Amino acid sequence: MKIVVLDGQVLNPGDISWEPLQALGELVVYPDTTQNDIAERVQGADVVLVNKVRLGTPHFPALSRVRLIGLLATGYDNVDVAAFQTINVPVCNVVAYGIRDVAQHAFALLLELCNNCGLHNASVQAGKWRDTWCYWEKPLRCLTDLTIGILGFGAIGRCVGQLANAFGMRVLACNRSQANPPSYTPFAYVSAEELFARSDVISLHCPLTDQTRAIINEHTISTMKPGVFIVNTARGALLDEEACAKALERGHIGGLACDVLAHEPPTQDNPLLRAKNTIITPHMAWATSHARQNIIDLMATNIANWFAGKPTNIVNAVSPQSR
Repeated sequence: MKIVVLDGQVLNPGDISWEPLQALGELVVYPDTTQNDIAERVQGADVVLVNKVRLGTPHFPALSRVRLIGLLATGYDNVDVAAFQTINVPVCNVVAYGIRDVAQHAFALLLELCNNCGLHNASVQAGKWRDTWCYWEKPLRCLTDLTIGILGFGAIGRCVGQLANAFGMRVLACNRSQANPPSYTPFAYVSAEELFARSDVISLHCPLTDQTRAIINEHTISTMKPGVFIVNTARGALLDEEACAKALERGHIGGLACDVLAHEPPTQDNPLLRAKNTIITPHMAWATSHARQNIIDLMATNIANWFAGKPTNIVNAVSPQSR
């Protein structure tokens, strides 16, 4: 079997192992691939793996031999899965590879909003800590007894809820399914409207759909508590970024921490880049070495399962007998 990875640099810059894929056959890894290079690089491949490289109908002639397309990620917006279904090429992804990793990052962002460690470290390094035994540049905030509203209570949202409970927070959750509530208290499933109205902190963990796009907007912000903190480690387009920037300016949103933006990488006119009380990290919540190794390991399992006739994580309806 020949496996070609078209953009392996972001996933593995050299600190984790490709060995689980190498064990399945010949592995060729390209750091990155332009659209012009795809046809040449996939020649002879049985499996093509991508992270962000776009694949679709224009690439069908070059992919005539390919038996499986794999996404080294959970999201698959960059691959036309419906088009590949028409030519009986399955597309698979990896899921649940970094649940605790993303939850950890969400809390790192929240704790930075509360304690401003980076700001205070910078001030100490600049020589400000000279004439007094302590000081603070911004008010510090304790999480105990605050209410966190978790929009999207899947695996990551549930993990965030566990962390919040450990900090003594009250947990509200809004989710399509309200099955299997957690054992800790206080906890309640609520509507999105109630979550927005009651929460001191809102953490976003829902998928981006027509219903959730820009769900944080001028109207919903107006229903929130003044000074609310918002954390987004899900999808950037869940926010109306202009509305958020205006609410940050007037203080209705007390702090915003994002690992994702509506357009990545951002253009210089993104209003959040100049908004006050805002923290932005470069879409890195998923990128611990632990989570990235899990992606490789899980993809190797997907490939092995497919060729054993027991496919896993197929995102288009192609059976193992169809190709």
